[in-house]
Amino acid sequence: MAGKLTAAQGTGILLVTANVGSLFEDPENLQKTWLREFYQTIQTHKPHFFALHCQEVGGKNYEASMSHVDSFVKELLSSDVMKEYNRARVYLDENYKSQEHFTALGSFYFIHESLKNIQQFDFKAKKFKKVVGKETYSETLESTPSLEKEKFPQDYFPECKWSRKGFIRTRWALADCAFDLVNIHLFHDASNLIAWEKSPSVYSGTRQKALGYVLDRITDQRHERLPYFVFGDFNFRLDSKQVIESLCSTATLQTVRAADTNEVDKLIFRESDNDRKVVLQLEKKLFNYVNQDVFRENNGSPLLEYDKELSVYKDRLHELEISFPPSYPYSEDSSQGKQYMNTRCPAWCDRILLSASARDLVLKPENEEKSVVYDNIGPNVCMGDHKPVFLSFRITAGAGKCCQRGEKIFREAPL
Repeated sequence: MAGKLTAAQGTGILLVTANVGSLFEDPENLQKTWLREFYQTIQTHKPHFFALHCQEVGGKNYEASMSHVDSFVKELLSSDVMKEYNRARVYLDENYKSQEHFTALGSFYFIHESLKNIQQFDFKAKKFKKVVGKETYSETLESTPSLEKEKFPQDYFPECKWSRKGFIRTRWALADCAFDLVNIHLFHDASNLIAWEKSPSVYSGTRQKALGYVLDRITDQRHERLPYFVFGDFNFRLDSKQVIESLCSTATLQTVRAADTNEVDKLIFRESDNDRKVVLQLEKKLFNYVNQDVFRENNGSPLLEYDKELSVYKDRLHELEISFPPSYPYSEDSSQGKQYMNTRCPAWCDRILLSASARDLVLKPENEEKSVVYDNIGPNVCMGDHKPVFLSFRITAGAGKCCQRGEKIFREAPL
């Protein structure tokens, strides 16, 4: 499928991030469609190496969904589409009984038979090892030497006792180039009403802190510093206060309070004239805006000015231009592929972010423009509440020089 590897052609890399929680709530309807669209992406881009980072593996009710997870993994490993990928590594955090460790993350890595020279890093032995065969790891990933996994400290998000947010890091070397791949899941917005109170919201501050924690961990002095790709569900949201003020600029606000506590229960924004039509109704878990087309037309690009959470890290993280609509929250109704749920303001939660040296790898001058694609999967069908997002590119021979430039600072620093 991926064809013979030649130096001129380079090594095709595909990175995919997918919050798959919905797939395990309704596997009958959603999983087949999801896998069909996913396989189509593999066949279109023909990668030699691809990484699938999943969040919320098993869905909300992990214990009940365990068997669905097993069948999902078996299908991925045995599908006809994947038969030329003769090596694989699957890491599933299935230890749901361990509150202090469980992240519900799943990281899948597949290697095409034509790719000869690929190694994975052993973090305990501190050296690269050849990748042979197909292996699946679950339960106690904490002691698996080929990855680093952490759940964020409990006090980062105290209002959500059972939060499963954290990250998994793996490290790979192919040809003359090595890099880190980090699967990440950051904290969500617990309440639309709290998110709207100030700009930036209290939740964006929590995400910023957690992302800083990850970046500090993957660039500390325990290991050589390499280019890194961080991809997952960042839960980045549009600046709620600013986007609502923009969408409802001519509306008047009515505040409804709960009779027993006097706390704000809902906000209703109405047109000043036009029969006082409701433009937006906002509750803790309701974002009911009158015109969803705003989020779909031109891929929602006018709203990107309110997508600000990444700007804090502009010196450390880079992203290719977004040319797809907000990736969340889509309807989970299998007949509604393009419809958003009225639960949250649509946002680009699912992203693929790059360190400066990783960006140099992707955007090498000899890479043709069209060989780099950053897009979503299944734009017209139901993929669950998140649309998966992918980045396809090629690493050309000699790209390792770029890696070495990324490490230079580290090597010059005292160990």
